[in-house]
Amino acid sequence: MSTFDLASVVLVPWPSLTVEAVLDLLCHNREHLAPWVPLWEPDYLTAETQGRLLVEAEQAEQAGREAAFGVVEAGSPNLVGRVRISRIERGAFQSAHLGYFIDRDCCGRGYATAAVSAMTRWAFADAGLHRLQAAVMPNNRGSIRVLEKCGYRREGLSVRYLKIAGAWCDLLLFARTAEDSP
Repeated sequence: MSTFDLASVVLVPWPSLTVEAVLDLLCHNREHLAPWVPLWEPDYLTAETQGRLLVEAEQAEQAGREAAFGVVEAGSPNLVGRVRISRIERGAFQSAHLGYFIDRDCCGRGYATAAVSAMTRWAFADAGLHRLQAAVMPNNRGSIRVLEKCGYRREGLSVRYLKIAGAWCDLLLFARTAEDSP
């Protein structure tokens, strides 16, 4: 998988990152991410678990099931987030799920928009997907704005769609197809 260089960020393959860089990012953002993600297992923030997850990410990429990138601040070594497509389906569906997060200290700088835009282009042009879907909590205005800026359309509310922060939550579904204009 290639490295992308955008004006504000560089996307580097997630499996190429060090365990230390990933742990630093996750530990620094534990409280920031808590309202938006499923509960982490007690050993999630350990080198052993993150090392295993990096290996699994590489295997999933090689098998064509997902693609993940670290978001790195342009001109800096700072890892400031992750963007990922997962559950890649082929056949008649040609679809995947999009997920992303940006470091709490870097929100509002356009990094998420740049990363989602690049990942969307990659999914349609390079991976040959037809559709990307993202699920967002209705109160996550920043993430909703990122998706709207990247040409995703709101498709509706999915009731009790995911267990987030320990509770089943309603999420807004957004999607974009290869034919949609940017």
